[in-house]
Amino acid sequence: MVSMKKTFLLLLLFWAPCLCIAQDISVYFSPNGGCQQAVISEIRKAAQTIDIAMYYLSSRDIAQALVRASQKGVVIRVVLDQGQEIEAASKSGYLIKHGFNIRYHLGFGLMHNKFAIFDGKSLITGSFNWTLTAQERNEENLLIITDEKTIEKYKERFEYLWNTSRPDSRNTKGLDAFPAWFCTTYHLFCSN
Repeated sequence: MVSMKKTFLLLLLFWAPCLCIAQDISVYFSPNGGCQQAVISEIRKAAQTIDIAMYYLSSRDIAQALVRASQKGVVIRVVLDQGQEIEAASKSGYLIKHGFNIRYHLGFGLMHNKFAIFDGKSLITGSFNWTLTAQERNEENLLIITDEKTIEKYKERFEYLWNTSRPDSRNTKGLDAFPAWFCTTYHLFCSN
């Protein structure tokens, strides 16, 4: 009987860390594997903040969920690839019309990130773009992570992206948010 208790305790000690990891990550795949619904579910759960760095955002359902979250008082910041400012299918214009502060990455390469942080407590990342094509046709993946250390790293990266991106030219709320170096270098969109 004693050896059975020892065996059980050893197994518990061995498997306990694995159980914690399993609780920190949820996995989804597309096409039609629940990725979009998982994103919308996280948006609905958010109570205070959502920070989004997304290469391509054209899903009407996700954009509408973001608007509903904003209407209930959730503060939402969005950084998109600069190509999204003129892309016809992009929901950036729709979000701006609903009062969102949208920024575009200024780098020479693509802003190819696909992540969002909800209330600083959960993180969505993976290859899944927030598009209907990604949901219905592409082979994509999505992870929901609740590990604090991982989320902290993504929060740092989001702040970097936010601070080095420019507001949408249609977003009058963001005109005073241009960094001084951008105004003096490019002389664009600045109020001075």
